[in-house]
Amino acid sequence: MANPSIPRLRDLFRPLNPPIKEWTGRTVWLVGGSEGIGLALGRELIARGAQLIVSGRRQERLLEAFPEPTVCKIACDIAKPEDLEQTCATLSKQKLIPDTVFWVAGVYSPMQSWDFDPFEAEQTLRINLLACYHGLRQVLNLWQTHEQSDVPRHWVWVSSVAGYRGLPLAMAYGASKAGLNQLAEVNYLELRPRGIGVSLVLPGFVKTRLTDQNDFAMPSLLSPEEAAHFTLKGLARGDFEIHYPRRFTRLLKLLRCLPYGLYFRLVGRLRQD
Repeated sequence: MANPSIPRLRDLFRPLNPPIKEWTGRTVWLVGGSEGIGLALGRELIARGAQLIVSGRRQERLLEAFPEPTVCKIACDIAKPEDLEQTCATLSKQKLIPDTVFWVAGVYSPMQSWDFDPFEAEQTLRINLLACYHGLRQVLNLWQTHEQSDVPRHWVWVSSVAGYRGLPLAMAYGASKAGLNQLAEVNYLELRPRGIGVSLVLPGFVKTRLTDQNDFAMPSLLSPEEAAHFTLKGLARGDFEIHYPRRFTRLLKLLRCLPYGLYFRLVGRLRQD
């Protein structure tokens, strides 16, 4: 008799989440949707029939990005826990309960170990990682208070391949994304048994205002629209880990497995080149 605690071989190839192929009838909260990947995701989700709630720091930017009256636009600074609490209270009052959350918001500043501002590093960690805990807590409270509809709930963390392993210039950003990657893994283990899907999106280089700060060649650079396409494609497969473009991210995943002696020599050489 097979041990029930040991996964069967065929289980290893099943989707880790319920695939999301249709967006009509879904209520989506897009956190950080005023530009970049978030904006591209929002435009695509509207086109696919989702009821969209979008938040960002500036209300005027949200109105420019999403002029449609059917889109609920709420200004929210995720660095302020009270803003997240107020936003969820507003959604609760309006009976506008998201069944899917895309957490896209984040900041990036190139930093080197010998020349950095610790307060800027602290702000990066606050926005990219610590705010995630406050947002997750508020939404879980919202979900516990309101009965679930027929649509399965799903949380999507948008992180970065910079969280795979230490990279030059990513002193604070890489640390924040490494923490987010692990948070997503823990969330999957603990929320999936409760019927909440969890996905982790790991883009490579995407052409945005943030990556425009880089002074080095960015291989396999994608547009925000391409990133949105790959993200939704991964959700349609039921993936937990959605990484792209794979010709680039597979290389980084391989580097993650190397011993330090080889890894440091290879990556240090790339930076010098």
